[in-house]
Amino acid sequence: MEFEKGGIWRNWVGNQYCVSQYKAAPQTEAELIELVREADRRDLGVRVSGSGHSFTPVVGTSGLLLSLADLRGVRAIDHGRKQVTVAGGTRINELGKALKAEGLSLINQGDIDSQAVAGAFTTGTHGTGLKLGNLASSIAGMRIVKADGEVLDIDGSDEDLLHAAQVSVGTLGIISAMTLNVTEAYNLHEKLWRDDFETCMERHDELAAQHRHFGFFWCPTPESRHLYCLADTSDSPFSSTRAQADICEMKVMDISDAAPMERPFEKIAYSSDVYPIEYVPNFVELEYAVPVEHGKAAVRAVRELMLNKHTNCIYPIEYRFTAGDPAWMSPFHHQDSITLSVSGGPGIDYWDYLRDVDQILRRYNSRPHWGKMHFLDTEDVTRLYPRADDFRALRRRLDPKGRFLNDHLRMLLG
Repeated sequence: MEFEKGGIWRNWVGNQYCVSQYKAAPQTEAELIELVREADRRDLGVRVSGSGHSFTPVVGTSGLLLSLADLRGVRAIDHGRKQVTVAGGTRINELGKALKAEGLSLINQGDIDSQAVAGAFTTGTHGTGLKLGNLASSIAGMRIVKADGEVLDIDGSDEDLLHAAQVSVGTLGIISAMTLNVTEAYNLHEKLWRDDFETCMERHDELAAQHRHFGFFWCPTPESRHLYCLADTSDSPFSSTRAQADICEMKVMDISDAAPMERPFEKIAYSSDVYPIEYVPNFVELEYAVPVEHGKAAVRAVRELMLNKHTNCIYPIEYRFTAGDPAWMSPFHHQDSITLSVSGGPGIDYWDYLRDVDQILRRYNSRPHWGKMHFLDTEDVTRLYPRADDFRALRRRLDPKGRFLNDHLRMLLG
């Protein structure tokens, strides 16, 4: 398979771009192997563009930029083991439809479903749920094309290798396929309402413990809600306040056996039809995993920052829960967490704001989502991730020439 002339690539919001010398879109694993071998022969770096939903420079390369958009689809379903094998370029929404047809569901899901599974799962993407892990925690195995074109099958028989690969940001090789643990199909009962901030904080522990999924958006101004296309829940029958500013837009979801239904601020439907939210790509997001015991203190501090110093930064805070997991480079490595995300908007110099949020969240030894803005350097990664040096050593064994690194990833994981 021949390389095509490369060019400019941009991510979905336009804050990251690269100019690659070559590009290619394999349709089979055999073609992918051929392309990776040829890139190695030509001494080229290799990265995968995925769906472009990362805000960080994880994709950028001046060498060969691969798209796996044509390497997609469900490869196998094992109903007995509750596992599905899916090509790396498959979108989450495609997988959801295929699972629904088979009477299965993803264990958990985030609020965007248009990402490619390989990129979304291995950057630390998550949904919400105090007892639910991130998407990577459901990875039972994968097939990785190494820099020399050899295929490495990871099946869980070597737990360390699996836990290294689960959150690896494409630095161990190109993921041609993944095997995921899934579960019997379930419907979710979603309820939306509005509380003032202090009411939310008072109910924080109760709501997290009592519901399968709980999360909220804190909106400093009436305009904040519109920036994320959030519903106006002031008239929700569950709301405790009709205030328009300094409010929390609340959401809970629980598994339900009731018949599907939909009415304002409440619905019951198949899991993957409830999880997603429609976002306009008009923001640049920073998100850190904060140890759960520090969640309320962290969101209070960021709220005060926004109300008193960065008053022009009005995108909502998004606040969710994720259980700890054993993946070496997971933001949730052996740490139950809340995730706190903030965003900067186009036309605003948001760097000082994001740095100030970073400084607040550093107090709690928070770890970033690898696909969202952060300010970590080599020393930070070593300090925050107990298995960081083990991961780097493994990465060097699998990719001694650093084919799958770029400058950003070399600093963090090289």
